[in-house]
Amino acid sequence: RTQTCDIADLHLPLKPGTDTLLFNGLLAYLHDHGDSNPYFINAHTEGLDAALQAATFSAPSVESVAQSCGLKETDVALFYRWFSCTEKVVSAYSQGVNQSSSGTDKVNAIINCHLLTGRIGRSGMGPFSITGQPNAMGGREVGGLANQLAAHMDLENPAHRTIVQNFWNSPVIADTAGLKAVDMFKAIGDGRIKAVWIIATNPVDSLPDADQVRKALQGCELVVVSDCIRNTDTTAHAHILLPALAWGEKDGTVTNSERRISRQRPFLAPPGEAKADWWMVAEVAKRMGFAGSFDYCSAAQVFAEHAALSSMSNAGSRDFDIGGLALLGSAGYDALSPIQWPVTHQQPHGTERLFGDGRFYTPTGKARFIAITPRPPAHATDVEFPFALNTGRVRDQWHTMTRTGKSPRLSAHITEPYAELHPEDAVRVGVKEGALARINSRWGEMIGRVKITTDQLRGSIFVPIHWTDQFASRGRVDALVNPATDPVSGQPESKHTPVHLQPYTPAWHGFLLSQRRLNFKDTSYWVSAAGKDFWRYELAGEQAPADWARWARDLLCSPHEKVEWADYLDKAAGRYRGACIVNNYLESCVFVAPTFELPP
Repeated sequence: RTQTCDIADLHLPLKPGTDTLLFNGLLAYLHDHGDSNPYFINAHTEGLDAALQAATFSAPSVESVAQSCGLKETDVALFYRWFSCTEKVVSAYSQGVNQSSSGTDKVNAIINCHLLTGRIGRSGMGPFSITGQPNAMGGREVGGLANQLAAHMDLENPAHRTIVQNFWNSPVIADTAGLKAVDMFKAIGDGRIKAVWIIATNPVDSLPDADQVRKALQGCELVVVSDCIRNTDTTAHAHILLPALAWGEKDGTVTNSERRISRQRPFLAPPGEAKADWWMVAEVAKRMGFAGSFDYCSAAQVFAEHAALSSMSNAGSRDFDIGGLALLGSAGYDALSPIQWPVTHQQPHGTERLFGDGRFYTPTGKARFIAITPRPPAHATDVEFPFALNTGRVRDQWHTMTRTGKSPRLSAHITEPYAELHPEDAVRVGVKEGALARINSRWGEMIGRVKITTDQLRGSIFVPIHWTDQFASRGRVDALVNPATDPVSGQPESKHTPVHLQPYTPAWHGFLLSQRRLNFKDTSYWVSAAGKDFWRYELAGEQAPADWARWARDLLCSPHEKVEWADYLDKAAGRYRGACIVNNYLESCVFVAPTFELPP
């Protein structure tokens, strides 16, 4: 149960990995209850019979769906009835559906239900993907995937390859897909890829089996990283580090989930020697001998070429077409207002809604039902690893905290990595609220603070993705995540990894506040969080120092020459408190106890 559920009329806490069963059941229910749209189906779709046969076989009744998904039968029936009788339905889905070894099947199962009822291409209805990146749509438009050409063209389509090759006047063009992210780092680890250029991402923390990603970069002959942050877990392995522009310094466009292209105008000057990503790529290409093909002088020129390519040999055969923006020029590009593609010479003001005419971008012009056979997650829980690990975000952090981790206000929300589990599971494994726990899988391990709540399903553990080696000594959850991927999308199965959880019982616990950022390399567990003019640290150690006062002074007094010190030691109880005062101001303080029950 998440915060979104607080405003929901119905929450379906389905078992991990059962989404396709839920929507296959919905498809069968809608058909059995006469809620299909025969005119739309006959005129604008194909493949219904096979899809219905697969859905009915796997999810023949509300009762079977409820049992398989771990839901109340009355709740499933209510959801199906509401979908059936509500004309305007939007199915908004996100990473819980996408990040799965069968994520493409899950999406297709949702789309099938909208095609059956004709709830697509009309106001207030349709499947709607809420992606994990603000410009995910834009990245796909320019071909930012290993199995895709620019402008939504298909790498495996010979006609599309010819269009791109001729447009760029290229002597050769790849005719097979490259390696998607997870497979690419396996190839780096195997030595098949010897050089990699990483732009605007932090794979040492964000990819599954993250310890192997780090190991792959450590052994790679050449690692180039472009980033707007100097110190990340990935830049630590860079042989060449290129300073990139941050969001507020960039000039270009972004595209949101409703196909709306918006101008991104900088409001900050570039700092130091930081450069735009397109400029870096172009300059490297020039030095490789391709100056004539990379002679861009501005982001506007790059966009103009991108727009022109999208309309080549198109004439409405491909969905992505912004040829109407190819001749904007620099002034027109600077003044561009948000607009939804397609934008053609016939539709210069953009297209508010696709599929309203019932025409789809397939060879027949008809939408395709896809027969879905539900598949469980790639790795099942077992006696050794009995819990299903689910990873995700918390409200006030973003991905790997490279920028949001610097904000005191955002960091005050949740200060350290945690593992959230059901009360019955907590009793079973012997952990308490606020204590530390060790979580491990077949791929790695981490330590997090225990949160006990009935919001979690029994047998499931939730851990946020954000903490890295920059902010925690043992908080990288993606080190645990299994590297299974969807065979079509390449998305990793970040929502289901079998794990084991047990208490972590160090010899001492502590927290520390300091005006300086400190180094705890010899401490078993530490987490840092930015405060307003100070840093907060949660600490734990497997071996207590022989002299707490000496330990604290060595840590906190340097580099100051004149320090006042106040401390208190209860040796029998194992409790210590110390304060470092510089120029009559509290510069730092530390609290230590034998248990996690510390002062607030």
